[in-house]
Amino acid sequence: MGKWAGIFAVLLLGGALAPDRVTAEDVPAAAAAAAVTLPDGTAAMVQPLPGKGAVPDAPPPLAVSYPPAPYLVRADHWTDADEKEFGQFIAELGESGCATVDRCLHDPHNPYRGTDPPGMVFASDCADLPYVLRFYFAWKRGLPFSYESEIEPRGASHDMRYSLSGNRVTARVYPEGLNGYRTLDVIRDAVSSATYRIHPELQEPYEQDFYSPAISRKAIRPGTVIYDPNGHLAMVWKVERNGRIRYFDAHPDYSVTRGYYDLRFARSLPGMGAGFKNWRPQRLEGAVKDADGVWHGGRIVPAANKEIADFSLEQYFGNGKRPAEDSQWKDGSFTLKGERLDYYDFVRAEMAGGTLLFDPLREIADMVDSNCDDLQYRVQAVDLSREAGLQKRDEPERLPPNIYGTEGDWETYSTPSRDARLKTAFKELRDDAARFLWMASKHDKKLAYEGKNLAADMLAVYDRHAAQCRIAYSRSDGSKITLGYEEARRRLFEMSFDPYQCPERRWGATSGGEMATCPDNTLKTAWYEAERNLRNQIDRTYEARMDFTLAELKTPGPGKGVAAPPDTDVRGYLAAAVEAAKPPPPPAKKSWWR
Repeated sequence: MGKWAGIFAVLLLGGALAPDRVTAEDVPAAAAAAAVTLPDGTAAMVQPLPGKGAVPDAPPPLAVSYPPAPYLVRADHWTDADEKEFGQFIAELGESGCATVDRCLHDPHNPYRGTDPPGMVFASDCADLPYVLRFYFAWKRGLPFSYESEIEPRGASHDMRYSLSGNRVTARVYPEGLNGYRTLDVIRDAVSSATYRIHPELQEPYEQDFYSPAISRKAIRPGTVIYDPNGHLAMVWKVERNGRIRYFDAHPDYSVTRGYYDLRFARSLPGMGAGFKNWRPQRLEGAVKDADGVWHGGRIVPAANKEIADFSLEQYFGNGKRPAEDSQWKDGSFTLKGERLDYYDFVRAEMAGGTLLFDPLREIADMVDSNCDDLQYRVQAVDLSREAGLQKRDEPERLPPNIYGTEGDWETYSTPSRDARLKTAFKELRDDAARFLWMASKHDKKLAYEGKNLAADMLAVYDRHAAQCRIAYSRSDGSKITLGYEEARRRLFEMSFDPYQCPERRWGATSGGEMATCPDNTLKTAWYEAERNLRNQIDRTYEARMDFTLAELKTPGPGKGVAAPPDTDVRGYLAAAVEAAKPPPPPAKKSWWR
């Protein structure tokens, strides 16, 4: 995806092609840049499509047929009731437990599933998902929708998904009247995580699709998008009474997973556009309504930041005095009721209605359960790679330019980003356990605990929930191996992210018996050992060069990981705390004759 895909989207939606069929012959050969008029009446410069040799591994475009299903617009704007219903639509999908994008939109929780023909398949990765669901809802409800079809970096960048200064919108598309299913595919081609990487105040040359909302329970709601500048997207589907934000996300294999908002979603320079994003209000102007109530023509006008009641830069600069420069964003402070809080605590408190309160036993239980869910999702991802036969292929001579952000089979079947997020969650659990004990020692009123031995109680909760978690993966021969939660944690930094290695190594197997079915040769074993420091790293360094050969990877240097993994052993920590809290044994009684 990226710039070329955005241009391809402009050409597809420009009106020159048949409404329900696209073939390879319809795509013009490379030519000089030319001015075109987009469907909303605005002008844009279209650069030439890359030549046939530009993407050597890409298959030729195939003809695609779509069932008749035009996108008809029956309203000139979204009402508050429409936005509320969109939120309910997202909440229902989150509640459904659906495990793939296709299953989500065919699930009984989708009230519009009956309008889709049997056999229709829906797909989306993390960046596409918010657009796919927003357009799908707008289409089914007859609501206006336009989107940023083309972007460019602000300053030099080798990959717009990770541009240091962010991007800007250079073209928008209003797909009124076009086939809805075809539009979903075109949107998927046009959108990438770079689409979200825009400064919240930037409104030129075109408005972006999102705005930065205030940190409040009213503004952050089901349907809100969360952008991690490390290249991941999620959608809020529920906000619990205690302020915990629940999200779902999609992956390159089109699977859908769920989790809680936490440190896995990084903050960054405002120009990178990290954080919460709400859909920018849009209104249709200059259109004509026919006798059937369908609007034709006109153009979509997105609202300016100043016109949006809950637009706020609070998440970037805090709720105090704004720092003088964007580069000083870390100096922004978050204060609640006179107390300065960490950003993530501030978000949690505001989403709970202005009160920050931790129930340490529930927190431990929820985090263990969430980590278990993530391990189960990883089973699905590794199984898909095994079924695709990646482990039977030779290791490439080099790693990708960056293991966390690339294209092709590595993007679809490797797990370095997924694994880094998983490891971060395990580390956060360990850190939170230590934090709760510290809060208890200070008699902190934000800790809701009335017991007498917090370490022992947290350990008991941890053990109880960990015992309920069982992970079963398929070995190279198809036989199953079952791991407990604590065993999976111990293996966390042994689990290979490399899709060309056997499933046993993908799950950190080391024993001869478990490894007996792994067919990896000595070269693959050497790659596995050389990738150890990369496995130890939980920070996703998208800007680092990583296209190392095996020999290069064996020597320490930038972009090659870290020597030691962080501590994730919450059980060991709590057990030590319980032991340390025990009173010393009474002195031995002296015999009467001594």
